[in-house]
Amino acid sequence: MTTSDRISARIAGINPSATLAVDAKAKALKAEGRPVIGFGAGQPDFPTPDYVVEAAAAAVRDRANHGYTAAAGLPELREAIAAKTLRDSGFEVSPSQTLVTNGGKQAVYSAFATLLDPGDEVLLPAPYWTTYPESITLAGGVPVQVTADESTGYLVSVEQLEAARTPRTKVLLFNSPSNPTGAVYPREQVEAIGRWALEHGIWVITDEIYEHLVYDGVKAESLPVVVPELADRTLVLNGVAKTYSMTGWRVGWIIGPDDVIKAASSYQSHLCGNVSNVAQRAALAAVAGPLDAVARMRESFDERRRTIVAMLSEIPGVDCPTPQGAFYAYPSVKSLLGKEIRGERASDTVQLAEILLREAEVAAVPGEAFGTPGYFRFSYALAKDDLVEGIGRVARLLGEAR
Repeated sequence: MTTSDRISARIAGINPSATLAVDAKAKALKAEGRPVIGFGAGQPDFPTPDYVVEAAAAAVRDRANHGYTAAAGLPELREAIAAKTLRDSGFEVSPSQTLVTNGGKQAVYSAFATLLDPGDEVLLPAPYWTTYPESITLAGGVPVQVTADESTGYLVSVEQLEAARTPRTKVLLFNSPSNPTGAVYPREQVEAIGRWALEHGIWVITDEIYEHLVYDGVKAESLPVVVPELADRTLVLNGVAKTYSMTGWRVGWIIGPDDVIKAASSYQSHLCGNVSNVAQRAALAAVAGPLDAVARMRESFDERRRTIVAMLSEIPGVDCPTPQGAFYAYPSVKSLLGKEIRGERASDTVQLAEILLREAEVAAVPGEAFGTPGYFRFSYALAKDDLVEGIGRVARLLGEAR
């Protein structure tokens, strides 16, 4: 019996997470004693705040957290998410409009699973986070890529979206600040895109997970705040992972119209039931608390951002726009493809990434993972000394290209 006979076509067609794969490979090489520096994982290198950890420790000892709770989330956490959303973005919602999920990834998949019927098209601006197209496909939808490049700061236009729209278009995926590019849409462009979606009856799923990681006075505008009329056709995705350095705690959420949230909650009740009560109690302490921790992280990330952009921009053949949000740089290395580096010629960025790992012991994610070959994503959520050493190695190796 072949693998194709044993595994469903739906699951066999999934591409594993490229970012996690690169991170795992870097860690495996480190475990072998090699001095690999990994720029793959989108994970803050800061500890979860102490008061959040203490809330979790207290929750473990509370028997109320030892049994099943409501599938949609602890009532206190749903209330806190609604209050946090009003505080941080100005979007007023009720607790009934929130659904607590097992991390941001489940929020993404559940949002698509709740809205899409087989064959529905989703406009997917690229470069995109690797999980988006896989979630769309798993939910029966069809991702339609709309590509922007460094010439526009990786921002798609209304004209591009309109050119990609068909009678099957049901959803637009919107991500600002962006993973992998760090691009942040200005208010006027957010409004233009929102009004276009409203005009054509298109749903918007907007991922705001990096809302607090913005620089140079830039603000991450929430689409249903900028275009309030669109709120009834918008799902907002968020979580505690990036803001509070809680990637491993696995708590995210969806905000949307009551009927959609009710349907998504029903789906979750069969899929997994409630999110871990201990993790929810930790998330409650986080979202109900201050933003001091993210302010300190943002200051450190900003310093690293300036450093990595300056270093990458000095490498001949590398074009690195300055990201305005998140913690990623997304340089173009297209002009280096086909050039000889230590006896090899890379025809794409997958091969170039392999050369980087082997020759410079630096792990980066190739742009193919994000729908745009010819680029690398470098996460700068790592110690500054490692960042400087790693990009220095990249510069020395790529400087040999002929």
